[in-house]
Amino acid sequence: MMKKEVVIFVRGTQFFDGLQPDETELMTEGVMELRDDGEILVRYQESELTGMEGTTTCFSIRGDTVTLTRSGQLNSQMVFQKGKRHSSLYETPWGTMLIDISTSYLEYRINERGGIMEIKYGVAVDYQSTGTNQFKIRIRESMR
Repeated sequence: MMKKEVVIFVRGTQFFDGLQPDETELMTEGVMELRDDGEILVRYQESELTGMEGTTTCFSIRGDTVTLTRSGQLNSQMVFQKGKRHSSLYETPWGTMLIDISTSYLEYRINERGGIMEIKYGVAVDYQSTGTNQFKIRIRESMR
């Protein structure tokens, strides 16, 4: 197993019918683990900037599946698998919702020096579509 400090750049875009896309960008420090079984973990702390302060975000990457788990102030798990739909509970300070994630694009190239990941997916809350999301993540070794 290899574990190292990394810098993570996240660009998220939300698309809603008839509206301008809503874009957010984040740069943060985190940890990347390459496990002996092939699983890749990328973990970072959310900040006040994202509105999720006190929450840890972890991407688990294995084969054709990426699982995004948030724990702390906000708890959720989203499973991304191209061409598939996965349902999960999304916990917020205002209550818990059932969400469906339908992944249309998932690509990553990550090695011990870092890499990139891009995911495009549709979201439905209580079976009502709420739009399409996309995020691109770049990971690089920390220069500390």
